[in-house]
Amino acid sequence: MKYLRFQVNEEIKEGLLVDKEKIQEIEGDFYKKFILTDYTYNLSEVTLLPPCLPSKVICVGLNYVDHAKEVNMPLPDEPVIFLKPKSTVIGPNMKVIYPPISNQLDYEAELAIVIKQQAKNITVEEAKEYILGYTCGNDITARDLQRKDGQWTRAKSFDTFCPLGPWIVSELDTSSLSIELRLNGKLKQSSSTKEMIFSPSQLVSFISQVMTLEPGDVIMTGTPPGIDSMNEGDLVEVTIENIGTLRNTVAKP
Repeated sequence: MKYLRFQVNEEIKEGLLVDKEKIQEIEGDFYKKFILTDYTYNLSEVTLLPPCLPSKVICVGLNYVDHAKEVNMPLPDEPVIFLKPKSTVIGPNMKVIYPPISNQLDYEAELAIVIKQQAKNITVEEAKEYILGYTCGNDITARDLQRKDGQWTRAKSFDTFCPLGPWIVSELDTSSLSIELRLNGKLKQSSSTKEMIFSPSQLVSFISQVMTLEPGDVIMTGTPPGIDSMNEGDLVEVTIENIGTLRNTVAKP
């Protein structure tokens, strides 16, 4: 299933994408029980919102073998994690704001995990039961501030620095999905999730040993090689096989 959040006039709704162009509204929510209503909408007639509202976004650094080779770094023995606040989250077609105190804004295409139910100290084998599905993500980074600070919080945490969408796909085999990023139509990142060092199930289990995961929380699973910079006015598109394409533009404050 493809879960999504959308706005019609002033109303925020949740629904399922039942074909390429039609949304069927639900009553209830994705994380518990819901029923399909008789209300349908054309995809072109609504505004897509972030597909979930996480209490936190947990990100994973250096999780692709080909990216580790690109930056000439050894493979990590365990996941390296950091956080983005929920205020970074935006949806499809929304603007990434270029902060005036940064001179280098980078994209990072990522597969994003959406948590289904509260998870604490779960095993790798149990992890799939706690995953609602997957969506496209972009871990926007003020790279010059990351180098300046020596740690990642400020560089990763500006408002609008975590585009997600366009929807959440459940029951997805993530073992070998193509993941690509295009900047103004030019292919910049191209890899496969088979290059991941730690699988989604391993990441969910590992992170649950550290912190309690709540319904709607997002885990960004790392980026493949090809990271580069964006400028004001650029269009950035993250495409993941069997999910879709997340599009955002970069704008002035």
